[in-house]
Amino acid sequence: MSNVWNYIIDAAIISLLLIVSVFLKANIGVVRKYPIPVPIIAGFLGLILGPDVLGLIAFNGIRLENLVYHLMNIGFISLSLKTTSKIKNREYVNSGLFIVSTYLVQGILGFGLSLFFFYTLFPDTFPLFGLLLPLGYGQGPGQAFSMGKSWENIGFTNGGNMGLTMAALGYIWACVGGVFLTHYLVKVKGMKPQEKKESANQSRETIFDEDKPTELPMKESIDGLTLQFILIGAVYLVTYLTISGAEALLSGMGKFGSNLAQLLWGFSFIIGAVYGMGVRKLLDLFFKKGWMKNSYTSNYLLERISGCSFDFMITAAISAISLHMLKGYFIPLAVISTLGGLLTVWYIVKLGKRVYQEATLENILAMYGMLTGTISTGIALLREVDSRFQTQAAANLVLGSGTGLAFGFPLLFLLNVPILGYTTSNPGIYYFLTLLGFSVYLAVLIFIMYMNSKPLRQNR
Repeated sequence: MSNVWNYIIDAAIISLLLIVSVFLKANIGVVRKYPIPVPIIAGFLGLILGPDVLGLIAFNGIRLENLVYHLMNIGFISLSLKTTSKIKNREYVNSGLFIVSTYLVQGILGFGLSLFFFYTLFPDTFPLFGLLLPLGYGQGPGQAFSMGKSWENIGFTNGGNMGLTMAALGYIWACVGGVFLTHYLVKVKGMKPQEKKESANQSRETIFDEDKPTELPMKESIDGLTLQFILIGAVYLVTYLTISGAEALLSGMGKFGSNLAQLLWGFSFIIGAVYGMGVRKLLDLFFKKGWMKNSYTSNYLLERISGCSFDFMITAAISAISLHMLKGYFIPLAVISTLGGLLTVWYIVKLGKRVYQEATLENILAMYGMLTGTISTGIALLREVDSRFQTQAAANLVLGSGTGLAFGFPLLFLLNVPILGYTTSNPGIYYFLTLLGFSVYLAVLIFIMYMNSKPLRQNR
């Protein structure tokens, strides 16, 4: 059987899982009561039925990861092509600060705990192990695996698999913890989603007409949906060519260049989104100048494409989790991941109320989902309170990740300090300098966020 058919069969199985999950969501009381997104239900069904548990579905982890990667890119390119209201610069800058500061909080806790275990109860613990907490929770399985794998060269046995394990636990915190966090914030704390602009009984046709009254008429020789895919495909091709060209240029810079190139591939969705917004601006300019009679994008269709991409992506991402490494490093892993999850919940809720004066609930849930899992789980939680991405929360995830690259650049240097220390005869001073650097930088970022935010409104 060809590789193409393998992917088609995987997509068909994911479709079946989603259908079953829709039925469970509609008919099972417990599932219906709590805001559990259908793709998350489908993902855990795939995990349970997959090779690591019951073995009834022969999922291949690499294929699922490839599906997640490309569906994420398609979803965010679709969102970036939509016509939107003006982005608030301060908010997405604050989002970048918010993301990087959470990495630092997770890094301080994780690294501090792994050092504690190394110097006391479990001297066989790899001392840098706790740094997988911000990588697995904050950045996802790709970055956690890459860093853990690189540490295998200096003595971290099964480092790559441990990175995936930490990311798997992050997914559990994102999905299961996110459900309870949504219930707590809405039912206990009384936080409400931001009011939507259109009325509840607004029809599909009304959304279509008011959204883009000048969109391409149905009588044209090419279907409107086809046009959306043409634009998405063009943006995706330019994104691929850009990263491939950068990789060729960086190949002459040794290991640093190679690592930087891999980082670019990992953030391809951000690059694609930037190009998508550029195309959006060009199309708006052409229409304004009268060079185009019709607006060739449809917000309604782009929303449907992005929604479909995210549904399949979330299901595939959770189904791809590997459980067989959970028994290794059990106590350090359990302590670090549990305390890390609790601290992340507290920090995001506490700071989110200050930073996000509008759509507070939406932004808190989106950030929590991303900073314990990936952007896919952030989107999943966001869709429970903002199903059509009408607030700026989804944009904050993308644009915040982009600005976070700049704010996170000093972390590339800080992460190399403990690695250097591990290879010397006196690593303690390097470990101390790492924790000190994390703490000072965290204080700086929080100070900037507080100075850049309006006074806290009253949120119960």
